[in-house]
Amino acid sequence: MDCRSVYDLWCEKVTDPELRSDLDSMAQDDTAIEDAFYRSLEFGTAGLRGVLGAGTNRMNTYTVGQATQGIANYITNQAGEGEPGTVAICYDSRINSELFAHTAASVLAANGITSYVYPRLEPTPALSFATRYLNCAMGINVTASHNPSQYNGYKAYGPDGCQIASDMADAITECIGDVDIFNDVKTMSFEQAKEQGLVQMIGEEVLDAFLDAVYEQHVPQNDDDPLRVVYTPLNGTGLECVTRILQRIGVSDIHVVEEQAQPDGNFPTCPYPNPENRDALERGIALCEQVHPDLLLATDPDADRVGIAVKDGDDYKLLSGNEVGVLLLDFICRSRVAAGNMPANPVAVTTIVSSSMVDPIAEHYGVEVRRVLTGFKYIGGVIAELEQDNRSEDFIFGFEESYGYLAGTHARDKDAVVASMLICQMARYYRGLGKNLYQAMQDLYDEYGFYHNRTLSFTFEGSDGARKMASLMEDLRAHPMPSIANLYVHQYMDYKVGVNGLPSANVIQFDMEDGNKVIVRPSGTEPKVKVYVFTVGDTLNQAQSIDAHIAAEMTDYIKKF
Repeated sequence: MDCRSVYDLWCEKVTDPELRSDLDSMAQDDTAIEDAFYRSLEFGTAGLRGVLGAGTNRMNTYTVGQATQGIANYITNQAGEGEPGTVAICYDSRINSELFAHTAASVLAANGITSYVYPRLEPTPALSFATRYLNCAMGINVTASHNPSQYNGYKAYGPDGCQIASDMADAITECIGDVDIFNDVKTMSFEQAKEQGLVQMIGEEVLDAFLDAVYEQHVPQNDDDPLRVVYTPLNGTGLECVTRILQRIGVSDIHVVEEQAQPDGNFPTCPYPNPENRDALERGIALCEQVHPDLLLATDPDADRVGIAVKDGDDYKLLSGNEVGVLLLDFICRSRVAAGNMPANPVAVTTIVSSSMVDPIAEHYGVEVRRVLTGFKYIGGVIAELEQDNRSEDFIFGFEESYGYLAGTHARDKDAVVASMLICQMARYYRGLGKNLYQAMQDLYDEYGFYHNRTLSFTFEGSDGARKMASLMEDLRAHPMPSIANLYVHQYMDYKVGVNGLPSANVIQFDMEDGNKVIVRPSGTEPKVKVYVFTVGDTLNQAQSIDAHIAAEMTDYIKKF
């Protein structure tokens, strides 16, 4: 069936006024029709993510309903003759997030599956926690993380609180593929589902238990030592949980960026609410100039990632995800050794695209490092393995370079709530030594070497974008680079065929002389190819110079596609 035929079918079937208007607007635009209907949104380990609007390639109540019916069929099939499990549901501040969450709950209810729904928007780690705490078969979180306002998404979690692994995603995808989007989706009203007990609102005790579990990861300190913090939730979900946990560790001098405090899926003051980007932190930095805090914290809309900035001299320095991860690893290890509670066989987990600086720091403290594929579900998977071996207490920290961190096993996804708590405690510790976090990072560089990291992102939008990304990866495999920026490539690794026992992944790695490397991978959540550049130097300038040459050559290569 071609795009125009699918479009015509939607025009016939769709009654929602907003979607009808969207369909009408593209009636004479073949390009718009193709982009909206050339495929169905892919359901993978990251669930669904796409632009809001009408179409099979869009986030709307129909695509959400179809995905949820597929999940319902999967749960029912798994249960066999037994009782189907329950599902925990959470949502963020994005446009239609609550609608999509209630749509999912209604579809599950029509299939006889009970869902536990947070009564208000909450952070992603609270969903991961609730899935385990309530012994659910699955969790659903409606969020597009840090994407711009025109996006929304739908993440699926397994009973372990991790985002689903590839085998489960494949099985659910097959179930979704068997669902006719207009004829096979069962549903009932949300209110009716509540009346029948098939939707139950999650009580405050669950969120309290989540925050208790977060607090268990705190480092004993003098909580009377004041710390001044500027905080922005970037119009997302973080305000309640982050401020509550900071107050619990004695951080009461919190200045919230007023125009970014309340949930707003339009993100009016930061169109791209990503704490990696300085633009998203500009309102926070402006407030810092007024109140002069010890640091600035910014959580993304679903509060699973956190970025920070500190003033050094006349400028505010944004620390990268790798830098914060390295600082936290060192701080946690240092604190545990001092307190005498470091496990006998401690384990830290990070990804193949995170800083190599982890290795010398971990070696210094006698910590085993396990590297996994990109995606926090793999870090959660290592926690599960340790748990099976009765070693869950050996997990001390996990992080990925994209500003995601986790201490503790209460969640199996990145957690900006626990990270914000530990970052503040770390800032308090270093302030006692007369340093801010930027200066503390420079000390680590002086001790372990200058490990410079950069992520280059190249966008490939539209129906042709996927083809271009595939062509690029095929070319890299067919013609591996013998050198990059005149640095000899001594090892080429294609993760598609499996590397170091890891699952197959569309990732290519080039290990070059002197510890430098490049990793290339298409994003699993955005229409982007990401190039990770890792350089090492005796000085920062040396590492940056090598980085600049590598980045220029990789950019020239990518632009050919």
